[in-house]
Amino acid sequence: MRLFPFVLACLVALTASFPSAQTAGLPSILVSRQLAEDEGLAVGDRVELSTTPQGDSPQPFRIAGIYEPTPNPLRLGVAQHAVRLHLPDLLALTRAAGTPAGTEHVESINIALVDPAAAREFAAEVNARTPGVFARRAVGAAGATTTFVVLERFHYAIAAVTIIAATVFLLALTIMLVDERREAVGVLRLIGLPARRILAQVLLEGVLIAGIGALFGLVLALGAEVPINRFFQWRYDTALTFVRVTPRVAALSVAIALPLGAAATVAASWVLLWRGGLRLARR
Repeated sequence: MRLFPFVLACLVALTASFPSAQTAGLPSILVSRQLAEDEGLAVGDRVELSTTPQGDSPQPFRIAGIYEPTPNPLRLGVAQHAVRLHLPDLLALTRAAGTPAGTEHVESINIALVDPAAAREFAAEVNARTPGVFARRAVGAAGATTTFVVLERFHYAIAAVTIIAATVFLLALTIMLVDERREAVGVLRLIGLPARRILAQVLLEGVLIAGIGALFGLVLALGAEVPINRFFQWRYDTALTFVRVTPRVAALSVAIALPLGAAATVAASWVLLWRGGLRLARR
């Protein structure tokens, strides 16, 4: 198990560059990239942090590194001005006057397990051994997760409506294309080809066209993935990935496109193929 780093947004009361000898004995902190860029901070700088906007009782620290905050869709567009401190330094900074060291109140801590699958059993054991402490899995416990579930269902609804609308459009387009081939189908019927043979050819054409369309869509999506991510990451100053075409998404797209394309072609050709050859070949 390991304790996740605590994050505390503090006021940068004073920023200056000092020789390393003057900052060697100071406690170290990590500064978010956005805060470092906005305030002109660099590794090795000496800063003073305070828990009040007025900068009361500031404590000096040395910047040991600059980190990229974990992307959070709920904070999109919000500058991540934060620092990370060692737990003893954080307690010393936030401890109220007159409070003995070691008696601070901690509301919650995050614990990472070597085996994440054992989280439920670990939570049950902690609850049984330590009365007054409530342990639960972090995944699915926060309200933010519920928000993402709602967004996921909304995306599924949009995808379903898009697929249905695209199928109707594809069916209408296929009907027009098949109708233009009326005479060619009539000639094939007159020379003796059965309707099932022609239907198999039409089905093969539909699968081929759907496959080419699905491949074109995947190439277009892969080509647009990097520009879209770069633009929105620049626009919102975040490392969040907005578009990602995974093998699972690609396979699902092909699995949907091929049957729908073939079904639309067969449905558009069904009535036409079962008409008489003379009727189809008339001018």
